[in-house]
Amino acid sequence: MMIVPVDGGTPALLDRLKTIRSAGDVPLVGDARWPSALWQEISARASAADVPSSTAWATLTSGSSGSPLIVLRTSASWADSFGTVASLLEAGTDDVVALPAPPSASLTLFSLAHALADGPRPALGSAVQSGVTCLHGTPQALRAVLDAGPPSALKAALVGGSHLDEALADRARAAGIRLTAYYGAAELSFVAVDQGDGLRPFPGVELSIRKGVLWVQSPFVASGYVGAGGPLRHENGWATVGDRAEFREGRLRLLGRGDDAILSASATIVPEEIEEVLRSIPAVVDAVVFGLPQERIGFLVGALVELADDADLSQVREFARGRLLPAHMPRQWFAGRLPRTSSGKPARQEAVRRVMAKEVPRIDV
Repeated sequence: MMIVPVDGGTPALLDRLKTIRSAGDVPLVGDARWPSALWQEISARASAADVPSSTAWATLTSGSSGSPLIVLRTSASWADSFGTVASLLEAGTDDVVALPAPPSASLTLFSLAHALADGPRPALGSAVQSGVTCLHGTPQALRAVLDAGPPSALKAALVGGSHLDEALADRARAAGIRLTAYYGAAELSFVAVDQGDGLRPFPGVELSIRKGVLWVQSPFVASGYVGAGGPLRHENGWATVGDRAEFREGRLRLLGRGDDAILSASATIVPEEIEEVLRSIPAVVDAVVFGLPQERIGFLVGALVELADDADLSQVREFARGRLLPAHMPRQWFAGRLPRTSSGKPARQEAVRRVMAKEVPRIDV
């Protein structure tokens, strides 16, 4: 079966997806903003792929930690969750779902597949139209909608892709938007949902923590990748992408990827925990925390923060000092706009590259 690359800039994308699926082919949606070298790389991998006959969809990982991987899915691995998603949004065929992330993002392609199966009608593009009744996107997309003033018809939002901080969630609810946050991955699809009281398993999904790593038993897991590589692992009906997690008071708490942990002296530091504290500071729009090589102790904790206009980093630092353990306190601070993937997630690897290349300023506070 042939994977067909599809230009994400095509106006009649939904019709083209329907045509490709009706012909028995597997669509792979690209992004018109990609550099030509990436187009050539992805197209070559897609054209040479020998995929299982059960494959219906091919998606891309976000590329937040490197070059995107091509993920293969059966039709059922998405279709079996359409009913739950429609219920969470309280959306039917008369509703319009805003999809700010490009079609190359797996969360947007999921919603396009849902539309082909009589789900809410899609509205593509970062500019949210006046007639939309629900939204499926990242926290960054939700923030942009709230900053611009949400359309009066917007009643519900399904938000995933990266951490949703409480301040942003409160803004959405104050605007009358019924909010559902979720944790998932391109390889796992929906894993857990939070409707205001913490992450619970998505209906139909079982969760297990093994040696600090989250495993799922789910009908929504992808079949695998085109070619070798990738974090997805299968074992006796369970699957993982290596995310670290714990159960706290009966709710799932995510701790980031195991390979993102910072080893500093005798401490193992989880960047996600520090980022959560930094994002809770009103002056901080978003943050990425990482390790900076340091002789004898291994790594220092560094933080690249995207600040609100006229924010004072010294005040941010003092606030963080009162909330973080000494070993978790960033020793080096950098300020600037965070690089992001096409779907709006912070691009961690690119952020670290820019810091190491001195492309963003270090702030002495």
